[in-house]
Amino acid sequence: QVQLVESGGGLVQAGGSLRLSCAASGSIFRVNVMGWYRRAPGKQRELVAALQSGGSPSYADSVKGRFTISRDNIARTVYLQMSSLKPEDTAVYYCNVVAVDYNLGVPRNYWGQGTQVTVSS
Repeated sequence: QVQLVESGGGLVQAGGSLRLSCAASGSIFRVNVMGWYRRAPGKQRELVAALQSGGSPSYADSVKGRFTISRDNIARTVYLQMSSLKPEDTAVYYCNVVAVDYNLGVPRNYWGQGTQVTVSS
């Protein structure tokens, strides 16, 4: 089993910053992709940022230049540094990891429990 534990959400004023963290643990053979999605009220879940092992990050157009994704491969942790936050960034943010479990042997999608980010105007 692979577990993801998120932290770092909260309430911030527009223009402020927050940093999200997500640590993966369990019977992990290899972590391929680590990323963040979000779901705003009344909207579908959308990709915010993703980072493949050894690759370049990809970002949603709405967050380019404001958000930065990074990962610590040894700690199996992914971070999302969010700056210049806007009210429209308000959403539940979910960590997503594509990893190979020792027991399963094939890549699977794993999701964190979600953390609320609220940006007040």
